[in-house]
Amino acid sequence: MPSIIVVGYRDDLDRAVRSRGFDPYYLVQAPMSPPPGLRCTRVADMENAQELLRAVLSARIDDVAGVLSVHEMGVFGAAYLRQQLDLPGNRDSKATLYFRDKYLQKSGLPDGVRRARCRHVAPGTSFADLAADLGDVFVVKPATGAGSLRTEIVRTPDEYERALEQLPGHSDVGVVAESFIDAPEVYTDGIWEGGELRWSSMSSNHIAPLSAVKGGVLAAHVLDRRRQPDLFRQAEELAGQVLSSLGAPDCVFHMETFVEESGLTLGECAIRLPGALSPNVNKLTYGVDLFDAEISLALGEKITQELDGGTPERFYGYILLRRSQALTQADFERAFTFDEIDYPSSPDVPLGPYGRVGQAVVSDEDELQLQKTIEDIVRFNELG
Repeated sequence: MPSIIVVGYRDDLDRAVRSRGFDPYYLVQAPMSPPPGLRCTRVADMENAQELLRAVLSARIDDVAGVLSVHEMGVFGAAYLRQQLDLPGNRDSKATLYFRDKYLQKSGLPDGVRRARCRHVAPGTSFADLAADLGDVFVVKPATGAGSLRTEIVRTPDEYERALEQLPGHSDVGVVAESFIDAPEVYTDGIWEGGELRWSSMSSNHIAPLSAVKGGVLAAHVLDRRRQPDLFRQAEELAGQVLSSLGAPDCVFHMETFVEESGLTLGECAIRLPGALSPNVNKLTYGVDLFDAEISLALGEKITQELDGGTPERFYGYILLRRSQALTQADFERAFTFDEIDYPSSPDVPLGPYGRVGQAVVSDEDELQLQKTIEDIVRFNELG
């Protein structure tokens, strides 16, 4: 059975790879390990392309057909491995960096693309210097971060110093500061192939991922194009501008945007699978399998599945449920109707991303009713 090298691990992608007849070999960052029985090598730094290549060469993996990345931290290493192993898919490490480094991305866009102002923060840069450049409130985060980890909104010199303490402090290009945009966020997931937008959907977070990192419940749902056709048009135009101007390879992408009165403003755009349960709810809503698309592109194949952009019969959303001493899965099921729910009651269940111990999927014919249901479930999870 041919192998696919996968940088990172997620169980739903594992099932998709195996359903295509491939045996995955995982490269994961210690101390994480895939479930027992799976082939893997642990590395100290998933973003160290040299370490990834040493791990692959040491493993002597037979009959490798391609390389995948589960998340943003692995896209550069995946491109580098494809170069060195002469494998299909995106091999352009330079272009890939424009979808990792937040300063490179925003500085590489044409003037007509609305985005936050952004700059690298070299050691010794003062709060006053950044405030004069970016405004009294700004955001500090890793230049190649993901998932809102180690991201802080900064309003005072003391908050700035505390933010820097958790960030790499010995590099001129390790940290960025961006102007703060106080507006609702939506995100676009899609497929870019042959230099054009093949398919996309738009979703809305219940709260910003930054709030979820700090203790909130992360939830999102697919939006109805009929309710906001102009917003969808803007998102498609913006995705085309960003991906084409930065030389994006054929890819599955995830683009985060802010909805301001004057239009959409780019947060950032990544060339990787969307996180959490976004691939799952997109498949349930539209029948489009982003996992299968990602695997096809990694194998150098064209996307052959039907990419439905019509009006779905039902809209789907998800909730990453947090631990509550007062609640069981039966409590949730008595209070709400779920398409899927998994809420282990054991206190030994480790926390996943955004504090997740369980997850749920819900749906409705009416997107607004779906939004209300999700808000009610989140409140139930938070208050018991």
